[in-house]
Amino acid sequence: MDDLPEGACWLGAVVPKRHAKRAVTRNLLKRQIRRVVHAQVGLPSGLWVIRLRSPFDRKLFPSAASDALRTVAGNELLAVMAKAARTGA
Repeated sequence: MDDLPEGACWLGAVVPKRHAKRAVTRNLLKRQIRRVVHAQVGLPSGLWVIRLRSPFDRKLFPSAASDALRTVAGNELLAVMAKAARTGA
């Protein structure tokens, strides 16, 4: 990636509608992704794409903008990004 500035991380966030039916849920998850990536230290530079692969259980999180969903999503993202920073990919 010759156009990418040294040490820069570009981010793409994909939250399929089939996994998060409501726009408010998709937006909340994308905000969480951006927040976690922005706070991540030691992440190798490059283009990063994060995609939700499975839905969150609507029975556990009836409110799309609940603090519980925000916390669970944030914790899962932190774990994934910490692993990515350790392995370099």
